[in-house]
Amino acid sequence: MEFLNPPDEVIRRILSTPTTIAVVGCSKDPSRDSLKIAKLLKSKGFRVIPVNPQLDPDDLIAELGERCYPDLDSVPGKVDIVDVFRRSEYLPEIAEQAARKGARVLWGQLGVVNVEAARRASEAGMTVVMDRCPAIEYRRLF
Repeated sequence: MEFLNPPDEVIRRILSTPTTIAVVGCSKDPSRDSLKIAKLLKSKGFRVIPVNPQLDPDDLIAELGERCYPDLDSVPGKVDIVDVFRRSEYLPEIAEQAARKGARVLWGQLGVVNVEAARRASEAGMTVVMDRCPAIEYRRLF
Protein backbone atom coordinates (compact mmCIF):
# COMPACT_ATOMS: atom_id res chain seq x y z
CA MET A 1 0.00 0.00 0.00
CA GLU A 2 1.34 3.40 -0.94
CA PHE A 3 0.64 6.26 1.42
CA LEU A 4 -0.52 9.66 0.21
CA ASN A 5 -1.05 12.63 2.50
CA PRO A 6 -4.47 14.26 2.43
CA PRO A 7 -4.98 17.31 0.19
CA ASP A 8 -4.06 20.79 1.39
CA GLU A 9 -7.70 21.64 2.19
CA VAL A 10 -7.81 18.82 4.74
CA ILE A 11 -4.49 19.80 6.34
CA ARG A 12 -5.63 23.43 6.44
CA ARG A 13 -8.87 22.38 8.18
CA ILE A 14 -6.93 20.31 10.76
CA LEU A 15 -4.63 23.22 11.59
CA SER A 16 -7.33 25.89 11.60
CA THR A 17 -9.57 24.09 14.11
CA PRO A 18 -7.83 24.29 17.51
CA THR A 19 -8.61 21.23 19.59
CA THR A 20 -6.73 19.00 22.01
CA ILE A 21 -3.48 17.69 20.58
CA ALA A 22 -1.15 15.19 22.20
CA VAL A 23 2.49 15.65 21.23
CA VAL A 24 4.06 12.21 21.56
CA GLY A 25 7.79 12.46 22.15
CA CYS A 26 7.52 16.00 23.49
CA SER A 27 10.72 17.07 25.20
CA LYS A 28 11.08 19.51 28.07
CA ASP A 29 14.35 20.73 26.49
CA PRO A 30 13.62 24.16 24.92
CA SER A 31 16.15 23.51 22.14
CA ARG A 32 14.23 20.45 20.85
CA ASP A 33 11.86 20.77 17.89
CA SER A 34 9.16 18.80 19.68
CA LEU A 35 8.80 21.50 22.37
CA LYS A 36 9.12 24.31 19.82
CA ILE A 37 6.28 22.84 17.73
CA ALA A 38 4.19 22.17 20.85
CA LYS A 39 4.58 25.83 21.85
CA LEU A 40 3.64 26.95 18.33
CA LEU A 41 0.49 24.80 18.42
CA LYS A 42 -0.40 26.23 21.83
CA SER A 43 0.05 29.76 20.45
CA LYS A 44 -2.45 28.84 17.69
CA GLY A 45 -5.09 27.95 20.28
CA PHE A 46 -4.56 24.21 20.69
CA ARG A 47 -4.54 22.58 24.11
CA VAL A 48 -1.23 20.70 23.96
CA ILE A 49 -0.70 17.60 26.08
CA PRO A 50 2.89 16.32 26.23
CA VAL A 51 3.40 12.56 26.05
CA ASN A 52 6.84 11.06 26.59
CA PRO A 53 7.57 7.63 28.09
CA GLN A 54 11.10 8.74 28.99
CA LEU A 55 10.04 11.64 31.22
CA ASP A 56 8.78 11.40 34.78
CA PRO A 57 5.00 10.97 34.55
CA ASP A 58 4.47 13.87 36.92
CA ASP A 59 6.76 16.29 35.07
CA LEU A 60 5.11 19.61 34.37
CA ILE A 61 6.26 21.12 31.13
CA ALA A 62 6.05 24.74 32.25
CA GLU A 63 6.02 26.27 28.76
CA LEU A 64 2.84 24.31 28.04
CA GLY A 65 1.27 24.45 31.49
CA GLU A 66 0.56 20.72 31.27
CA ARG A 67 1.86 17.64 33.02
CA CYS A 68 3.53 14.95 30.93
CA TYR A 69 2.03 11.49 30.44
CA PRO A 70 3.94 8.27 29.63
CA ASP A 71 1.55 7.20 26.85
CA LEU A 72 -1.74 8.15 25.21
CA ASP A 73 -3.68 5.62 27.28
CA SER A 74 -2.71 7.57 30.43
CA VAL A 75 -4.03 10.92 29.15
CA PRO A 76 -7.36 11.72 30.79
CA GLY A 77 -10.17 12.87 28.53
CA LYS A 78 -10.37 13.20 24.78
CA VAL A 79 -7.48 13.72 22.39
CA ASP A 80 -8.40 14.88 18.88
CA ILE A 81 -4.98 14.96 17.20
CA VAL A 82 -1.88 12.89 17.92
CA ASP A 83 1.35 14.53 16.69
CA VAL A 84 4.25 12.06 16.78
CA PHE A 85 7.94 12.92 17.26
CA ARG A 86 9.03 9.33 17.91
CA ARG A 87 10.77 6.99 15.46
CA SER A 88 8.65 5.38 12.74
CA GLU A 89 8.92 1.93 14.34
CA TYR A 90 6.79 3.20 17.26
CA LEU A 91 4.01 4.52 15.04
CA PRO A 92 1.87 1.32 14.85
CA GLU A 93 1.61 1.13 18.65
CA ILE A 94 0.88 4.86 18.87
CA ALA A 95 -1.79 4.47 16.15
CA GLU A 96 -3.46 1.75 18.26
CA GLN A 97 -3.42 3.99 21.34
CA ALA A 98 -4.76 6.91 19.27
CA ALA A 99 -7.61 4.71 18.05
CA ARG A 100 -8.48 3.75 21.64
CA LYS A 101 -8.51 7.47 22.56
CA GLY A 102 -10.90 8.23 19.70
CA ALA A 103 -8.44 10.57 17.99
CA ARG A 104 -9.49 11.84 14.59
CA VAL A 105 -5.99 12.66 13.28
CA LEU A 106 -2.66 10.83 13.45
CA TRP A 107 0.19 13.14 12.39
CA GLY A 108 3.75 11.88 11.91
CA GLN A 109 6.42 14.55 11.95
CA LEU A 110 9.16 14.91 9.33
CA GLY A 111 10.77 11.52 8.80
CA VAL A 112 8.04 9.69 10.75
CA VAL A 113 6.41 7.33 8.25
CA ASN A 114 4.92 3.87 8.72
CA VAL A 115 2.47 2.51 6.16
CA GLU A 116 1.13 -0.18 8.52
CA ALA A 117 0.35 2.48 11.14
CA ALA A 118 -1.35 4.60 8.48
CA ARG A 119 -3.50 1.62 7.47
CA ARG A 120 -4.49 0.89 11.07
CA ALA A 121 -5.28 4.54 11.79
CA SER A 122 -7.30 4.91 8.57
CA GLU A 123 -9.28 1.77 9.39
CA ALA A 124 -10.05 3.33 12.79
CA GLY A 125 -11.46 6.39 11.01
CA MET A 126 -8.51 8.74 11.47
CA THR A 127 -7.10 11.16 8.94
CA VAL A 128 -3.38 10.40 8.60
CA VAL A 129 -0.63 12.91 7.84
CA MET A 130 2.98 11.71 7.76
CA ASP A 131 6.39 13.20 7.06
CA ARG A 132 5.05 16.71 7.57
CA CYS A 133 5.59 19.42 10.18
CA PRO A 134 2.72 21.65 11.37
CA ALA A 135 5.04 24.69 11.52
CA ILE A 136 6.01 24.25 7.87
CA GLU A 137 2.40 23.59 6.91
CA TYR A 138 1.26 26.77 8.73
CA ARG A 139 3.77 28.84 6.77
CA ARG A 140 2.81 27.14 3.52
CA LEU A 141 -0.98 27.19 3.87
CA PHE A 142 -1.82 30.35 5.83
